[in-house]
Amino acid sequence: MKSKRIAGFIKNEPVLVISIVLALLSIIIFRLSFKFCLESIDFSTIAILFSLMIVIKAFQSQNYLDFIATGFLRFCKTERSLYFLLTYLIFFGSMLVTNDVALLTFVPVSLLIFSRAGLLSFKLIVLETLAANLGSCITPMGNPQNLYLFSYYNFSAADFFLLTSKIALPSMVILALMILFITRKKKRDEKMMLEESAGADVLTTPTASEGGQGEIGQGGQPSNNLKVIFDFRTIFYAVDFIICLLTVFHVLDYRIMLGVTVSGMLLCNFRLFKKVDYSLLLTFAALFIFTKSLSTVTEFKEYLISMLSTPLKTYLTGIISSQFISNVPAALLLSGFTHNGAMLLLGVNVGGLGTLIASMASVISFKLYKNSSEAQTPAGKKYFGVFTLYNFVLLILLGVIVYFI
Repeated sequence: MKSKRIAGFIKNEPVLVISIVLALLSIIIFRLSFKFCLESIDFSTIAILFSLMIVIKAFQSQNYLDFIATGFLRFCKTERSLYFLLTYLIFFGSMLVTNDVALLTFVPVSLLIFSRAGLLSFKLIVLETLAANLGSCITPMGNPQNLYLFSYYNFSAADFFLLTSKIALPSMVILALMILFITRKKKRDEKMMLEESAGADVLTTPTASEGGQGEIGQGGQPSNNLKVIFDFRTIFYAVDFIICLLTVFHVLDYRIMLGVTVSGMLLCNFRLFKKVDYSLLLTFAALFIFTKSLSTVTEFKEYLISMLSTPLKTYLTGIISSQFISNVPAALLLSGFTHNGAMLLLGVNVGGLGTLIASMASVISFKLYKNSSEAQTPAGKKYFGVFTLYNFVLLILLGVIVYFI
């Protein structure tokens, strides 16, 4: 039984396990001191990550994300309109609530809506994954690697958004063209029978506050059972989110933010501490130690410096390394060996496209889809092939566009 639990943990948290193993090996091989390990960890990045995660969980506990999603659905009458709405909800939502939270919130809703409407959803889920990875590139708090690189290279807000706009603008156009292409065979003015499909079984999406079910009524509209909570806690959550943003943009010290977040959440809803993704925080800490230890190895340091010696090499190395070790570890590893933060930022963000493991958000949506009933059908088994095709086509196309604009 114990061995099964260990095997299950390794299967569910492969990046965390690998990161801890690498950190432990580096401590043993290089005989790192406890002081060196502590100094290697960027506590500012970890504190901001923690605070952002818990405040987003706080808003989820009051059903705000579910309410926004289901509220928009009343405007959808065709399959194409659903594609546009759900894809761009995730694209813009991931800028504020991170790519993994956006997918965890909207993918289950998408699966339920398409299931009740009798539509195949695997292409939509792939597009939503692309949208999450691309939308989250735009802001510092959209994904972990942006948050780290923004702090590490001390970007100004203007410089950062000027860079990420190179990804944002073409991405929005390309996603729209992909949706038009995918839905091209459908009659544009044909109304979907969402009312009839939802009439027999109400669409449901889990809510975090009550541990029960929020419901989406007929036509994709929010039912009366989906309760949005507004009280004194909501005001604190909003203020805390603003404090987090001010910390991200170097206005406030991270220790002030952390103190406000911890004390406030203890008073408002201490159960939220159980919902934080501590595995991601531990992964960051372990990777900080591992990557810092590598900088003590002269040969490896010289090799990486040579691989990152020009803007083009930095850009390509960021993209290629992300395909094999995911873009968060790639950002942590490569940042210590190049001063070209701009090209590294673009490289690891574009590098989130491609393989399934290039971005952990892609793994999340894959797991969500794999657990659906559609995934067991012959059509559902096409998911991985469609995911790979769309990702690599977009990786090549966007990779070229971003570098030359």
